[in-house]
Amino acid sequence: MPRPSKPDLLPGTLDLLILRVLQTAPLHGWAIAERIQEISQDVLEVNQGSLYPALHRLEHQGWIDAEWAVSELGRRAKYYQLTAAGRRQLAVEAREWDRMSTAIGRVMKLA
Repeated sequence: MPRPSKPDLLPGTLDLLILRVLQTAPLHGWAIAERIQEISQDVLEVNQGSLYPALHRLEHQGWIDAEWAVSELGRRAKYYQLTAAGRRQLAVEAREWDRMSTAIGRVMKLA
């Protein structure tokens, strides 16, 4: 049986997912991607070509901070954490996501 393909994320969705994952604890890039994949039960797979530009964009916007530290494997890694501005932005984006997903759900329930 063929495996279902991984869906493409809507524009802006990756930013929302990153902010949400970082709400609980600082993580390095690979751990962020792994956490998103784990929570989504392997439906969402974030590749490095999308992840790192998003992290840089979020850092530039002031929504996350980054600092170098030693990972659980003993390697240097850049850890990202949510800023106060990032927490506010997460709340805004989560409300917008709820509004949009509710609207899409209504359309999908048409008989």
